[in-house]
Amino acid sequence: MSSAEPLRSVATIDRNDRERSGPCRSGPAGRPGAAFALLAAVQVALILAITVITVPLPAIQRDFDLTRGELALLGAAYGLSFSGLLLLGGRLADITGRRRVLRVGAGLFGLASVAAGLAPVFPALLAARFLQGIGAALAAPSALALLSDVFPDVDRRTRAVAAWGSLSAVGAVSGVLLSGVAATWVPWRWIIAFPAWVAALAAFTAPRLLPSPPPVRGRLDVLGALLATGGLTALSYGLVTTLDQPWSAPGVVGPLAGGVGLLGAFIVAEARAPAPLLPLSFFTSVPRIVALAAILVASGGISTSLFILSLYFQQVHGRSPLQTSTLLLPYGLVAIAGPVAGRLIPRVGAPMVTVAGLLVAASGLLLLSRMDVAAAYRAPTLVGLLLLPVGIGLTFAGATVGALVGILDHQAGVAGGIVNTALEAGPTIGLAALLSLAGVQTAHLSERGLTSAAATTGGYAFALIAAAVAFTLTAVATVAVHRAARHASRARCSDPIG
Repeated sequence: MSSAEPLRSVATIDRNDRERSGPCRSGPAGRPGAAFALLAAVQVALILAITVITVPLPAIQRDFDLTRGELALLGAAYGLSFSGLLLLGGRLADITGRRRVLRVGAGLFGLASVAAGLAPVFPALLAARFLQGIGAALAAPSALALLSDVFPDVDRRTRAVAAWGSLSAVGAVSGVLLSGVAATWVPWRWIIAFPAWVAALAAFTAPRLLPSPPPVRGRLDVLGALLATGGLTALSYGLVTTLDQPWSAPGVVGPLAGGVGLLGAFIVAEARAPAPLLPLSFFTSVPRIVALAAILVASGGISTSLFILSLYFQQVHGRSPLQTSTLLLPYGLVAIAGPVAGRLIPRVGAPMVTVAGLLVAASGLLLLSRMDVAAAYRAPTLVGLLLLPVGIGLTFAGATVGALVGILDHQAGVAGGIVNTALEAGPTIGLAALLSLAGVQTAHLSERGLTSAAATTGGYAFALIAAAVAFTLTAVATVAVHRAARHASRARCSDPIG
């Protein structure tokens, strides 16, 4: 396949225009199922590493005698380096080789996971979590980019990308469920080191299962890499600190302002760079922007709802970590949405699958918002727990396909970095915004004389309603953009000159 061949949706390619492997591809190509399973395991492990630490945090706090701020920093360390370096990792995959960068990233991630499990002091644990994020930032965009090499046929690739879209949700849910179950019987050190075995598997079996397309010619945009990494890291850190400080605090305003300033400088630098880290032409497509927004909203929605429900079951109803994980088992339904979406997208299109997913997820959030102090698991809660993960999975699948339409194959690594950046930014933004809203509503209800449990429950419910509104607005925007694109396409076709 030519390096200029676009990574396109099945809806945008003629059925007779079948892609096929060309002489520029090297390495194994005869076991696409096994190759996809390996790449999928890597993606799930990278996302699982974010949430697997959620339940053991109190035990870690006791072992190292951590302050609340140190605990918050530990919880955010992995995501800070992961999200901040994704664009750089994607570009490195394009210019130095996707399989090579995947192996290096997986190896670093695995070693850092083991180091985290063995950390004797808090600074060592914190450093290991940062290193895990660096390895993940190299591996994640490389894994997504390799899909175009594993599946040169466009139909199979579309199904693979749709299935891939739900893997992040699978990883996030698996991390919470695994940590809740494991924390009951094994030390937290075993839990935090668990993803290392997947990394070892990827590092050693990649040469046997994955193709190795030649890297594209190009150079690394060092200035752009520094500005993007600094801006995303500062912005993420500023949002994380809102969980402990008010938005007006200097410790919040400073990082947020610095992050916005650095990202603004990044955009200016990319517009002038001869070989930009992130070509701004990626964002000339409004449908792609809306698809990325849907990914961001979906990732924020699933992570924040898991966080809120975990606290709700434990704080308001006194459930144990194991019981909480059991109550959250319906989230596992997210795993079925990807394959279902893979069959729907060729028939109805990625935008409509995205819209359906957003609306189903919004319905689930509204049902979950009917939580109360009297009972932890009422009928609306159960139905909401069934609808939300299915909707999230459909959203991820449709939006991931939509975000990659029209991407050139030689820029697939950068595209993978952009998609994964949206995935990683969603939880940070979602937690900061929705938990702030929950805190304001809780304080308001407390002033009205409600009990602590009732006020807390009301705050959580208000945050879930706000999330449902965000999902609905994103669905409306997706429909509007899709209709505008269709009308523009019809106009061009009816124009005898154009």
